[in-house]
Amino acid sequence: MTKRIRWMLCLTLLVGCHGRQAADESLLPDTLQLQEGDVVFRRCSGLTSRMVVHSDTGGVFSHVGIVVDSAGQKMIVHAVPEEPDYPGDPDRVKMTRPEAFYAKGYALAAAVRRPRNPQAGRRAAQKAVEVYRRGTLFDHDFDDSDTSRMYCTELIVHAYRAAGIELTDSQRHEVRLPLVNYRCIMPSQVLQSSELQPIYMFNP
Repeated sequence: MTKRIRWMLCLTLLVGCHGRQAADESLLPDTLQLQEGDVVFRRCSGLTSRMVVHSDTGGVFSHVGIVVDSAGQKMIVHAVPEEPDYPGDPDRVKMTRPEAFYAKGYALAAAVRRPRNPQAGRRAAQKAVEVYRRGTLFDHDFDDSDTSRMYCTELIVHAYRAAGIELTDSQRHEVRLPLVNYRCIMPSQVLQSSELQPIYMFNP
């Protein structure tokens, strides 16, 4: 089975949002100051995002990223497919401005969780930047035993594990689709981690 066909069959899994982004009006309040290591969640309006939420029993978000510092500016590193920055842009780990990540009309719901250990959060953010800089591609096989490619929740768990923090247990959510089955980490498992504390939630 080709990667493209496999991807068409697993649109329900851990993907970003599709469609045009709005301008820089953000779901995040102006008073919220993001910090390195913050784990950020979103849900979008597209069919794919709705299918991810449906697959994640009890979940309300379809995508997750981590806040990093890039030359003094807060950015979000996240692994995302089907959101090219230019023609031919491969599915990969990206670095995105928070205003674009949470653009109104594009993102419908948002949450921010902050690490209880700020030092570990900074180390996790630095690891995420390393993963971004090496040009890591998106993992269409959703195999978190292989970190040469990564899907969105895998990136977050991997970055925090490198910082000495386990965000989730070893359980994986099983998703059954025609011809393929996947076991993967879902956004709700990261959202519910006891290592992260709630900072902000917008879920109309």
